[in-house]
Amino acid sequence: MSDDGGDRTAFRHLGRKRRTKEDIRFVKGQGRYVADINLPGMLHLALLTSPHPSALITATEAADALATDGVAAVLFGDELAAATAPLMNAVDTPNVACYPLAAGEVRYAGEWVAAVAATSRHIAEDAVELLGVDYQPRPFVLDAEAALDPGSPPVHAAHGGNVLYRHTFNWGDVDGGFRTAAHQLAFRAAWGRSATVPIETFGVVAQWHDAQGLLEIWASIQMPSYPEQIAAALHLPVNAVRVHYDVDVGGSYGVKRGIKHTVLAGYLARKLGRPVRLIEDRLENMIGGDAHGPERLFDVEVAFGDDGLIAALRLRALEDVGAHTGRAPFQLGKPVGAIVGPYTIGAVRYEAICVSTNKTGQIAVRGFGQSPTNFALETAIDKVARHLGRDRLEVRKRNFIRKEQFPYRIPSGSEYDSGDYRTVLDKAVELADLPELLARRDELREQGLLAGIGIATCLEPGGGNSS
Repeated sequence: MSDDGGDRTAFRHLGRKRRTKEDIRFVKGQGRYVADINLPGMLHLALLTSPHPSALITATEAADALATDGVAAVLFGDELAAATAPLMNAVDTPNVACYPLAAGEVRYAGEWVAAVAATSRHIAEDAVELLGVDYQPRPFVLDAEAALDPGSPPVHAAHGGNVLYRHTFNWGDVDGGFRTAAHQLAFRAAWGRSATVPIETFGVVAQWHDAQGLLEIWASIQMPSYPEQIAAALHLPVNAVRVHYDVDVGGSYGVKRGIKHTVLAGYLARKLGRPVRLIEDRLENMIGGDAHGPERLFDVEVAFGDDGLIAALRLRALEDVGAHTGRAPFQLGKPVGAIVGPYTIGAVRYEAICVSTNKTGQIAVRGFGQSPTNFALETAIDKVARHLGRDRLEVRKRNFIRKEQFPYRIPSGSEYDSGDYRTVLDKAVELADLPELLARRDELREQGLLAGIGIATCLEPGGGNSS
């Protein structure tokens, strides 16, 4: 029992500092990573990547690489695509197929074109340089707005265009809110693409057991439904994929998915009857691995009164997912659960658009989806405050859902169970000593330096139904 008489036994871990369990073995150098998995007869993979953002593959040649001592196999995309199913796609676009290796054409600079399996990584890397590939470069598109144009070069010609998903959600009387509001603002906010840099790149070891019909996997994964996706791509029953989950991840930020890495290694392990290991080097990770985060353009319109209260919001989000979709379109779905953040905005129109371009595909980074939308919302609040000449903290507090209003249902249907956003903001301002920060900012500006203080009062859904 607590001092106030309440029973807190069900919450004994909340708000308490706890020592992590894995520190000692990491400090002692006793972690167990994919690079520590050494199996008898194991082969190592190196990758040939595309120098072009868009090109047809007109010819391939592997004789010199295969003649190199220690090289066991060379694999090109056509063979792999014929033997496997396309990797999972987050939207219903059956003519947008993705395989671990480019089949017939490349769609972004850095896309994997071929893999060499050899007795060591350095032998495989040397053999990659002996591979011959003839390319016929084609027009490409790198800008999301340009990709919206039906006349833009198609990333996936069979799909018939670059728009993968487009839907407009309307919640509340948006147009009415704009008609009656005293003020309106419109602006564009750009959330730039980023690349994560985990301590360890992705690695996987695959071993095929022919007698049992079993694929055994050691990988630095951090994702759900991993064995299911591997099994589906390799045409195996789910119970024929055994994953060892005791391998240390080495940092993730949500990007340790490695589906294409594992399908590639698993296919070769089965074909060659030997264990196969693939560990990205840093360049492979950053240009062709699962490392890129969202790239999104927001066109925002906001309607508000003289008091700074926001009545309605129009939000268009244009997502550039790159050449292969993966789970990227889900990033447009998650913000639905908190589309107005902590604010009492009563009406919202949300247009979500997802397009392909000839860039590296992006993936779910750091809980994906909500952060760019938060950026657009917070920018809107700041612009409203600046337009009215009001304090940005004051405008936030005016628009906050008040604690007595909970549980509170936002226009998109999510119900917030509790909160006291004003108190949280006041505590943050106090802890940060905002007056001191402002004085320091002004001092730096007087020295000719660029200095500013950002304020954001965001919500982050703990989960979300992206369907």
